[in-house]
Amino acid sequence: MRIGIEAQRIFRKNKHGMDYVVLQEIKELQLLDTENEYYIFVKLGEDRCIEETKNFHIIEVKCPSYPLWEQVALPYAARKYNVDILHCTSNTAPIICNTPLVLTLHDIIFLEPRDTNNKSFYQNLGWLYRRLVVPRILDKCKRIITVSNFELKNIIGKLSIPESRMAMIYNGYNTWFKPINDVESITSKYIYNTGYFFFLGNTDPKKNTERTLIAYSNYCKQSSVKRKLLVADLAPQYLEEFIVKNKLDNIRDQVVLTGYVVNSHLPYIYNGAFAFLYTSLRESFGIPLLEAMACGTPVITSNTSSMPEIGGKDAALVNPESSEEITQMMLLIENDNEYRERIKAIGLERVGHFSWKNTASNLLKLYKDVYKECNA
Repeated sequence: MRIGIEAQRIFRKNKHGMDYVVLQEIKELQLLDTENEYYIFVKLGEDRCIEETKNFHIIEVKCPSYPLWEQVALPYAARKYNVDILHCTSNTAPIICNTPLVLTLHDIIFLEPRDTNNKSFYQNLGWLYRRLVVPRILDKCKRIITVSNFELKNIIGKLSIPESRMAMIYNGYNTWFKPINDVESITSKYIYNTGYFFFLGNTDPKKNTERTLIAYSNYCKQSSVKRKLLVADLAPQYLEEFIVKNKLDNIRDQVVLTGYVVNSHLPYIYNGAFAFLYTSLRESFGIPLLEAMACGTPVITSNTSSMPEIGGKDAALVNPESSEEITQMMLLIENDNEYRERIKAIGLERVGHFSWKNTASNLLKLYKDVYKECNA
């Protein structure tokens, strides 16, 4: 087989969720498959995080914008290198493409009711692009992969896609996320002491940042310890405006903002945390949930969408729309050491069900099935 994999953004310095997924899939496929030929289509970037091997070829495709890169340059490159299958990994794909397509559709949030409070131009542009492209490509895909049973049922139910064209393949987590004893050499770059609450917040409404900050304010009012809250990926201006608007002056000196955290530092950040808050309104999978659990960090997560499926039914689950429930779970984990240790143990056991090796094995099987169908 000659397999093309779209990995446009993996060479950019500040990677995000879908970038890490395809990066790890490629790395595991390199270890797993030495027989088939792979063509990894990427955009130029400063972080060359994978290297070519005998049967894995990195093809740098030049184009000035994301839409033109995907809609024009990518199908042209697929034809040029005569690939048998083109796997598009980040929710969208070329509308006009003669190469058999496999699509990873992580979620269909962009087709669900929109929160009009989102002021991010980048996120709004991406939302519009996906709404325009996805309905036009679904019928052209030989197989559509998603990442949880929750999302599988959601896609089938809302888009009426035959189950025979769907596949569910779980994501994994990197093995360097594990319990670490000596963490302060790294955590001290971000916060003075360990034993903080950690939250990956941004302005995307689904991340539930505002309710989580309100929950933390209430925690500070009720806790005798008053642990700091370390927040990654949130702008200081956004935080200050939110504090003023909601009269949350009690958290101004308690919240520590890190900016973007490089992936190699995250295991230390998780290990230094007293607990990790993963209180999103909606997730299709939730890799940070696995990463924190693998570090032995107690996780407070939501009882919605895929999070109970990934975290397990015995995880510390809360209603993300209730800031009071989030507060009470923070206090419970702080005041009940036996419960906290139980949540840690549940997480460490739970992550054994997930690995990038399993992800890659399932992907390779799917490629073979699609190739056989196309050549029957």
